[in-house]
Amino acid sequence: MRVFLDANILFSAAKSDGAVREFVHLLISRGHDCRVDDYVVIEARRNLAAKEPSALTRLESLLKRLHISPAQAPGPELRLVNWLPEKDRAVLAAAIRLRCDALVTGDRTHFGAGYGRNFAGVTIHSPRSLAEQLFG
Repeated sequence: MRVFLDANILFSAAKSDGAVREFVHLLISRGHDCRVDDYVVIEARRNLAAKEPSALTRLESLLKRLHISPAQAPGPELRLVNWLPEKDRAVLAAAIRLRCDALVTGDRTHFGAGYGRNFAGVTIHSPRSLAEQLFG
């Protein structure tokens, strides 16, 4: 499965040795194609630098195991993402553009209304819902 990871997933996986880090490592070890773009990488780095700078080295190690694409402004998929706040539209648009099967985000405030819904082939998941779907 091709999975797009939101910045908050990268942040959590780098910050603490908890369930999100284990989930990301499980995705990678089971052969799932984990993808990000420069937009979410920059956001994760910025948030870690401000809140947990010691975790930046773990983020860089994790990024070496992911496919990173250049960030792009939403194009034709804009109509599918306009229900999101402007800063979050680029995340779902990138998942659509990269032909991902899933977008994993812990951002219930902005993406929660889309959890379980499919947008141009991309289903939005919380880490828990995707873990349950993939690993039982």
